Formats: sequence, structure tokens, C-alpha cells
Amino acid sequence: MAGSHPYFNLPDFTQPSPPSTPPSLPSHQRCQPSDATKGLLVALLGGGLPAGFVGPLSRMAYQASNLPSLELLVCRCLFHLPIALLLKLRGDPLLGPPDIRGRACLHAVLNVFSIGCAYTAFQMVPTGNAATVRKGSSTVCSALLALCLESQGLSGYDWCGLLGSILGLIIIVGPGLGTLQEGTTGLYTAVGYVLAFLGGLMLSLGLRVYCSLLFPSCLPTVAFLFGLVGLLGSVPGLFVLQTPVLPSDLLSWSCVGAVGILALVSFTCVSYAVTKAHPALVCAVLNSEVVVALILQYYMLHETVAPSDIMGAGVVLGSIAIITARNLSCEREGKVEE
Repeated sequence: MAGSHPYFNLPDFTQPSPPSTPPSLPSHQRCQPSDATKGLLVALLGGGLPAGFVGPLSRMAYQASNLPSLELLVCRCLFHLPIALLLKLRGDPLLGPPDIRGRACLHAVLNVFSIGCAYTAFQMVPTGNAATVRKGSSTVCSALLALCLESQGLSGYDWCGLLGSILGLIIIVGPGLGTLQEGTTGLYTAVGYVLAFLGGLMLSLGLRVYCSLLFPSCLPTVAFLFGLVGLLGSVPGLFVLQTPVLPSDLLSWSCVGAVGILALVSFTCVSYAVTKAHPALVCAVLNSEVVVALILQYYMLHETVAPSDIMGAGVVLGSIAIITARNLSCEREGKVEE
């Protein structure tokens, strides 16, 4: 029969063909973001950007009602205390396991000292410069600690991004440091820069301590300990070193509430990020806080932003792009493909 001839065995074009679907990769071959990529993105979007609002809002609260720095720290610590309910619901100890309780408390002390120095510096020098010095010192100290830890080496691209980030911060803050006035005003400004530097140093040490805390409820535990230790340390200091002030206007209360919420979000995201990516790279990506603070310093506080600030901010953004692009990778079949 003609139909049995191979030339007559043709497909029936009168019937509609089923729609073609692209072949799907097996689940074990699909590209997933690596841990380093997740950590850096969380640090950039959840850590640096919200933290950039903290400095200008703190300065606005100080200008509106002379709210002292320790009182602002007390208000922030109050936002951390409700985390105790989460720990109780999970059946976890509030202070963490007994064997790591000392290191967890040390982490809280370092963070409280870092935040206290930062809030004081925000009231003494321009917020953009204070954030620059704090983030710059944390980046430098984290990079130096990375040199001492051979097991956590950095690639050449990472070091290039770190050096570029530090260079951008120097461009921003360098002209201001070179024109310090003599006398009381200059000393007051110099103390603000010293406090900002100490805040960055304590931040880098705190991140290193956090990386050594390995237990399931680590993040909520350290967040609660920060609030507890902060209250125990700042409340007595507030009445001894400063004068408590009750905010009387809506602007001050709004700034205090915004600082507490944004700082809690930033604290949580940064703590998560250092468990996924190298702490030095996380600190470098957190320099995005400086760029946000400079923008808000100009538009919200109406403070001068010099051309060197704009140039330095561009260098910082370029270094963040280098670090992020270098660490953008995907995991496929248990291997990392960049």
C-alpha cells in the first residue's frame, strides 16, 4: 500500500501540534544564589541602606529637642526587648547556652559601645563624616583581622574593592580632617571623629565575635542581649553623664521610633550577612550607609556636601560594585560556578 511507503509516512499537518515547552533543568542543576551572594545582598539592602537613615534622624531628634545620645540608645534598646517573647515561645534560654554565654555578652557589650559612640559622634560632627569614619575604621580593622586569619583569605578582586572603598572614605573625610579649627571647637570636633573611629573598631570586633557563636537561636539571642546590656549600661550613664529629656513634639517621637525600627532591621541583616560572607566584605558593602547619609545630610539637614564628598561617594559605590560583582555566583550540583 502507498501509505506503507516511507515517503508517505508524513505527519498530519491538519492537526494542531502541541505547544513546545522549553526543557527544564533538574532541580539539582538549577542555578541558586551562593551564600556569599545572599550575605552581600542582605548587607547592602537590609544593612547599609536602613542604617544610612539612622544618623540624620538622630541628628534631627537632637536638633528638635536636644535628645541626648544615651537616651536615644535607651529607646533603641527597648525595641530589642520584645524578642524575649520569641525565645520563650521557642523554649530557648534568654541568655544563650551556658558554654557560650560569655562570648554572647561580650558581643552585646561591643555593639552597645559601638552604637553609643556612633550616636554621640552624630551629634558632634556632620552625620556623613561621622558615618564615613565609623564605616572606614570597621572596614580597615576587618581587613587587618582577615590578614591574621589564614583560613579566611580574600581574593585579589576583594582586596581591590576593599582598598577602593577605603580610598573613597578618605576622599570624603580627608578635607574635613585637614581643616580642624584650633581651640574648643576643634577639640570638640576631633573628639567626635575619635568616637566615630572607636565605634567602627568595636563594630568589627563584634562581628568577629558573632561569627564564633554557633547555636540554633544565635540571632534572636544576641539581639535580645543587645537590648538588655544596652539598658543596663546606658540608663545609669544617662542620669550620671547626661540629662534626660522628654520629647515634646511629634517630630522627635517620630525620629526616635524610626531610629529604633531601622536600627533593629539593620542589626538583624548585618548579623545574618556575616554568617554567609566574609566580615571584611560585609563591612565594605555597608559603606553604602555613607552614601545614603550624605544624600540625607544635604536634603533633610540642609548641610553642605562638598565636591570631595560626591567624588568619594562615587568611589565607594564603584568599590561596592566590584565586590558584589566578584562574589555574584550560583551553586549547581553542589559546586560554585562564577
